[in-house]
Formats: sequence, C-alpha cells, structure tokens
Amino acid sequence: MTGMEIFGAWIAVFLTLAIFSFLYKDNPFYKIAEHLFVGISAGYWAAIAFWNQIQPNLFGRLWPKVDGELSGLKAFWYGIYNFFGWFHSGIFPEGGIDKGHEIDIWYLIPFVLGMFMILRLWPKFGWLARWSMAYIVGLAAGLRLYGFLSSNIISQIKGSALPMFDSVGTSINSILIIIGTLTGLFYFFFSQEHTGIFGKISRVGIWFLMISFGASFGFAVMGRISLLIGRFYDLITYSSAEYFHASWWVLGLIIIGLGIMAFKEKASPESH
Repeated sequence: MTGMEIFGAWIAVFLTLAIFSFLYKDNPFYKIAEHLFVGISAGYWAAIAFWNQIQPNLFGRLWPKVDGELSGLKAFWYGIYNFFGWFHSGIFPEGGIDKGHEIDIWYLIPFVLGMFMILRLWPKFGWLARWSMAYIVGLAAGLRLYGFLSSNIISQIKGSALPMFDSVGTSINSILIIIGTLTGLFYFFFSQEHTGIFGKISRVGIWFLMISFGASFGFAVMGRISLLIGRFYDLITYSSAEYFHASWWVLGLIIIGLGIMAFKEKASPESH
C-alpha cells in the first residue's frame, strides 16, 4: 500500500462524510466538499470537451496536417497556426493536427461564435455573445424537436401497433399499452373539460401516468441506493488498519468540528 493510495483513501473518506454531514445541517464541511465537487467537475468536463471536441474537430478541421511545401494563402493560413503553436505546441503540433480531416474554412463560423461567447467576460463587448446564444438556442431547438418527434411520438406510435392475437399474454400486454397510451393522451387534452365519460377516461390515464412515474422514480432510487451502498462499502474498507482507520478518525474529527461550531453558535449573542 503506497502513501498516495492511503492519502487518496483519507480524502475520499473526508469528502464522503462531509457530504453526509448535511444530514445534520448546512455546515463548512459540506460547503468544502460541494465547492470541490462543482469546481473539479467543471474543470474536468471543460478539459474533456476541449480535447475531445474543440481541438480535434474544430482546430483539426481548420488546420489539418499537411505534407510538403506550402504557398500562397495556405502558407499564410498555416502561418497563423504556427503563431498559435508558438504558445502551446501540445494543442497546435507542428505541421497541423493529424485527425484525418480535410481543411474546411466553414469551421471559422463556430470558431468566431465561440470567441463571441468568451467576449461576454467584457461588458463592453458582451452583446456579441447574443449572436452565439441565438445560434445555440435555435440549433438546439431544431435538433431537440427532431429528436423528440422521432423518439417520443413516432416511436410511441410504432410501439402501439402491436399484435393482438398471438397469445393470451401478448394480447393482454398489447391491450394495456394501447389503453394506457390513449387514456394518457385524453388526460393531456385540456381543451375539453374533464367531466362525464371524458373525465372518467382521463382518470384512467392518470392511473397509468402515476404507475409510470412511480416505476421511473423507483428505478432512479434503486440507482442512488446502489451508489450509497458503494460509498458505505468504501467507508468500511478504509476503516481498517491498512488505511490507518481513516473512516473512524475522519468521522471523529468531523463530529468534534460540528460540536464546536454548534457550541459557538449557541454561545454567540446573535443566537439569542
């Protein structure tokens, strides 16, 4: 067992118990873990997005790797690339970015829009970020519309076209799916008052919706419980002598710290 492994175990125990300390109340231990989680997650995903998307798919298409001598506009264009490479040769390796792409000047448009987003940090030029936001929102709306149309509407219609008389089990299953789909649609038809026969059909739709939401919620809880079990398993593992009883020491220190903070809050004049 190396020193770094033991140190990592102590850090893992502290962060886990610091998050659990929120069950008592909001406190500095929880805030430390929360801020670390948000900051590290943001930095990690920013790095992943840059090296998996921006560097190969943006810069790699603007300046793909070329062989031989360059002349004319291409020489000027790769002169800009070499200027960037002078600052960071890892992002801009010599000769271009070898990702199997061909040069595509149209990728200057997302490059410029991305620069507009960064200009939001300067209030004088922040209005330029609106162009980028408008492009992102419009593009995302179009893609989402197509995605939801394909996955939710068309797939649901195809999924409702079921065989009815293959077997008794298949027939019952098909009838339940068709009834659930139709009654659920009746519930969301708000142009008609939900009274009479229409109201009874929509109430059947509510039952199907509640069963669906309950099953989805239960599935989500099962996933979270599995994560919780994993954290308890690690805490038990790190409480052994091999890790110098990290779980017990950190738990004791956090309890002592919370007790001191509670005592100070009770003794301070502002608490009365």
